[in-house]
Amino acid sequence: MLVAGASIAGPALAHWLRRRGAEVTVVERAPELRPGGQAVDARGVAKEVIERMGLDAAVRAACTDTAGAYTVDANGQVLETFRADDDGGDGFIADIEILRGDLSRVLYDDTRDGVDYIFGDRIAELTQDAAGVDVVFAGGDRRRFDLVVGADGLHSGLRAMVFGPHERFLRHLGHVLAFYSVPNEFGLDRWLLEYQDQESGRSALLRPIQDATRAMAMFYFTSADFAVDHRDVAAQKAMLRARMAGLGWLTQDILAHLDDTPDFYLDQVAQVVLDRWSSGRVGLLGDAAFSSSPMSGQGTGLALVGAYLLAGELAAAGWDPDAGFAGYEARMRSFVEANQEIGRLNARSRDIPGPAAEPGPDFASEWFTDLVGRALNGVELPDYAGVPDSGA
Repeated sequence: MLVAGASIAGPALAHWLRRRGAEVTVVERAPELRPGGQAVDARGVAKEVIERMGLDAAVRAACTDTAGAYTVDANGQVLETFRADDDGGDGFIADIEILRGDLSRVLYDDTRDGVDYIFGDRIAELTQDAAGVDVVFAGGDRRRFDLVVGADGLHSGLRAMVFGPHERFLRHLGHVLAFYSVPNEFGLDRWLLEYQDQESGRSALLRPIQDATRAMAMFYFTSADFAVDHRDVAAQKAMLRARMAGLGWLTQDILAHLDDTPDFYLDQVAQVVLDRWSSGRVGLLGDAAFSSSPMSGQGTGLALVGAYLLAGELAAAGWDPDAGFAGYEARMRSFVEANQEIGRLNARSRDIPGPAAEPGPDFASEWFTDLVGRALNGVELPDYAGVPDSGA
């Protein structure tokens, strides 16, 4: 099997495919694993998947060790406090919180000896028939695979190649997110700080990471559309500076490090919505299939749970793509929809208030509590008894 993408969903799927008896190749267009990135969380049933992978200790050892979060005003005075042990570790700050790059490294180190990783390459052409998939790589290599899975993110090249152009499936939620690491000259010590300007819909955050000499900066701002190329870093930095002009608190001190940071990232807050996550012998996983956006707090959870179910359903179906992909979608669909609804509600709560704005969601309602429950634990993890498992 071929998996496109070596961030989180791809190596997680490689873990389970290998345990189920498949030979796995992972291709990643970046020349090496990408470090840093935003902090991602594992909540609810996703923590059970990590335990079944045998990686709970390794993941927790790489966590940010964030104690909690303070929301502050422009003068730094604390307005609200959230702790990592709130809601059993599944609250605003999860007890498993880890930088995307660090989780990717844990998953890669776990699979590197049993999986063929190809860095600095990508799928350039793909043709499938009833028996397999012929792939031409950008580097010139040609190979045939039984199945191909795209786990290559929000702007999935495989999805565009097989399912259609991005604009058919991307749903912009009216916000833009940026983050990058900075020197910890702000005295952070295990506590995240967030400043929100309600009138402009902008916010700035600083979060601690394992390297106490550094911190991760994050910015949110509203944007009705998003026309900047997701690979044009210079244009993205110019956009961030323009949109953050005049924002108080520590914003200008954080922006002073914009040009010397090694891991800048900016993109729209968006979801991916498809009627089907497979076409013949090609399937999709993670953000490529069902991005719930960072506003859901569950993108990593969806990737981990989806990887477990996709590998399990394919193996249980004897690697028949029609039955395997169908079982995977049937088990995942309602779980994905609940998390995407959480993402949309959280995005709406950050919209600029005004006379024409929709009423904000009632996060204290019984309906919302039920939705959160379905978004955290609303999916069954079968044991797949009788299915090969080399790591059992």
